[in-house]
Amino acid sequence: MISRAAWFAVGFLTGWIGLGAVAYVFVASGGISMATSAAPLPLERYIAKMALHASVANAADRKDPLPFNDADMVAGAQVYIGNCAGCHGVPGQRKKTTIAAGMFPDPPQLFDSQEMVTDDPEGVTFWKVTHGIRLSGMPAFENTLSEPVRWQVTMLVAHADKTSPAVRAVLAAE
Repeated sequence: MISRAAWFAVGFLTGWIGLGAVAYVFVASGGISMATSAAPLPLERYIAKMALHASVANAADRKDPLPFNDADMVAGAQVYIGNCAGCHGVPGQRKKTTIAAGMFPDPPQLFDSQEMVTDDPEGVTFWKVTHGIRLSGMPAFENTLSEPVRWQVTMLVAHADKTSPAVRAVLAAE
């Protein structure tokens, strides 16, 4: 005779195996579109934000070790033009670039007053520049830009609302 606990365990295991099989068939049959033009799945944005928040949680305490000055802001702007502006825009740009318009999720336009990250902790922005964001189109720059350069770009976007004429001139050259 099989005990209730054993039947429960068999039922529990069967349920999880069945759920896994249904999920596999759903994904394998194209139930999750990988097209950036497809509508998001229910809860997709919520789950992605939750996962990103959990990934960057410890980074919030990091502070930019570079002094806030025009030289580092100009250097950050030069790097930004070559690596970031194609997706994240420049000041005064009236519409998204062709690349940004075709991405999902939409990359924030970092010089648009509604989308700036000036209130985000510097460590979070640095983490995103360093590690990128999976499945978003945001690349990781850890292996291509030095740490001081990544901090310069972080400084630029963290202070996007406080750019000097010299910084704006570099960004306007785009």
